[in-house]
Amino acid sequence: MKRKAEHKVDGSKPTKKRSKNTLSDDEAKKRFRKGLFDKDVLEGYTTEYAESSPYKHSVIHGLVDDKLLRSVRNEIRDNVSFTPKETDIYKIHQSGDLANLDGLDDEALAKLPSLLALRDAIYSQSFRDYVSHITGCGPLSGRKTDMAINIYTPGCYLLCHDDVIGSRKVSYILYLVDPDIPWQSEWGGALRLFPVSDRKGKDGEVAKIVSPDVVKVIPPAWNQLSFFAVQPGESFHDVEEVYHAETKKELEKNGGRIRMAISGWFHIPQIGEDGYVEGAEEAQAKNSGLMQLQGNPDQHDLPRAKVVPVDEKERNGDGEDFDEADLEFLLKYIAPTYLTPDTMAGMAEHFEENSSITIPDILNKNFAERLRKYVAEQEAKKLPEDSAKIEKKTSWKVSRPPHKHRFLYMQQGDAKDDSPVKELVDVLLPSRQFRTWLKMATNTEIESHDIAARRFRRGLDYTLATGHDGKPRLELNLGFTPTSGWGDGQDDDDDEDGEDEEEEQTSKKGKGKQNGTNGKANGKAKGKGKAVAKEKEEEEEPEEVGGHEVYMAGDEDGNEDAAIYKSSSDDDNILFFQAAAWNKMTIVMRDSGALRFVKYVSRKAKGDRWDVSATFEIEDRDNEDDEEDDPNADIVESSEEEEFRGFSPSEDSDSD
Repeated sequence: MKRKAEHKVDGSKPTKKRSKNTLSDDEAKKRFRKGLFDKDVLEGYTTEYAESSPYKHSVIHGLVDDKLLRSVRNEIRDNVSFTPKETDIYKIHQSGDLANLDGLDDEALAKLPSLLALRDAIYSQSFRDYVSHITGCGPLSGRKTDMAINIYTPGCYLLCHDDVIGSRKVSYILYLVDPDIPWQSEWGGALRLFPVSDRKGKDGEVAKIVSPDVVKVIPPAWNQLSFFAVQPGESFHDVEEVYHAETKKELEKNGGRIRMAISGWFHIPQIGEDGYVEGAEEAQAKNSGLMQLQGNPDQHDLPRAKVVPVDEKERNGDGEDFDEADLEFLLKYIAPTYLTPDTMAGMAEHFEENSSITIPDILNKNFAERLRKYVAEQEAKKLPEDSAKIEKKTSWKVSRPPHKHRFLYMQQGDAKDDSPVKELVDVLLPSRQFRTWLKMATNTEIESHDIAARRFRRGLDYTLATGHDGKPRLELNLGFTPTSGWGDGQDDDDDEDGEDEEEEQTSKKGKGKQNGTNGKANGKAKGKGKAVAKEKEEEEEPEEVGGHEVYMAGDEDGNEDAAIYKSSSDDDNILFFQAAAWNKMTIVMRDSGALRFVKYVSRKAKGDRWDVSATFEIEDRDNEDDEEDDPNADIVESSEEEEFRGFSPSEDSDSD
């Protein structure tokens, strides 16, 4: 794919605004395939749309005049630049808004005549009426152009969402994949539709609930248009990952598996257009919000929190120290290194300075080996694809809705069979002994806990960014992903059989500006962070496979997608980053405002991502509250955080 540095369609503000060309019916129709506008063809598409499921949609093959579309594709390849961008919900290469074509100078615009002709044809009165007739959605705006070119290369995807923003009325995708190398369905990249069902809540109201399983798959094809009316709480869809080829030779044979498409929306009529209704856009936004909230759909989200309060006697000081029986219990699970007074003191000091800590090799060798063997056995078994069958045949449940998260989970009491995972969730982490250890490691008073094991299946699972409102709390993650290649330094240097080699820490963690002196990850803190893969001589850098957990500062201005963490800009705002890892615990003090997500796990990963995620509510720290309220508190920047290593006094925390 060629990249041009000059005359880019880059999303910058137009320097000179042209009025869009108003095409006659004959001019517009010539730019589409012959016969498209015939009455019987139109009625055929209208009938298909009305009978489609899981919600009404349409697919038109051979939409545009083939010669014109080939010319468009060539112009894009030669003259349009793209920005690689990642958020919690997508990984793509984007052009700027094609509305900005009108702002290009004559020399630049002369390089994109076919692209301009296509844009004007799509938003012509003739084609808008065509789409309106099929969908029955009423008049559509020809003035509000809302379209961009998106390129998905292997590893790119777009997760579940419903497209409901502002005045959008119809969503569409026009594919410009290689016309001479037919796209194969096994390459991925399909538009996939999710079914929605009605479910009655505790209050008797009915909410629309999205299934975690797709039911309609529409693979890309040259000159194919897919479109549907944007329906709040119903038009949920995603774009399947474009899958990696097995070899370079195969990738070249497949034309690079470059999924190029023009995506956009038709909007309701704007001021001065036929069909414009004053206040309609505001009413649509209000109605969309009400429809998405109708029946309180959040009450049907899974998993639901299973918060277990800590006994009042324990919180008042009873059982603060370990006796011999407590140590004996903890030694069944935790490596002896992390139970010595010196190490505990060092951990507490490290956490006090950073409000986060990463602890490698936390589990003792015997238990860790049992856990590794169990996970390997589970991954060797094929899970059912259907969520209902998974829940019927295993101890795992499937989280939902998919526009928030999708992964397998097991909470306290869910396990049907004995296993090391059950011991972590039901025995170790909810125990008084572990809470005492955690209290000593973080200098906090624990009020309650909520614990769940999670399994993120490759090619399927993720969590999207969510905020936290309320007082600070401890969030603990115990990773037990036995496979390598996730970008975690320690894990990628280990042999598959668990033998330790020399470790090289390469995972980026916690580099960011801290608010005040307590160093909490919160919505005011901003900094930089990137996952750095281990470099090996004469070997290519491994493909990123996702699965990392990220804490980010929220967007204070509200002008950007708050969860953008990789783009052409270096000004990202990662607070804490941890790749999927084996036998590694992270503990983070999370403040209100911080976003958190687990990146989608690519099918390229060597295995699934496994962990236990736990939340511990804690008592407020009065002295920290005072520091946060101090307007003169300094903003300091922490150094890159290393894993805590407490094996001897000389190897104490070196987070400075």
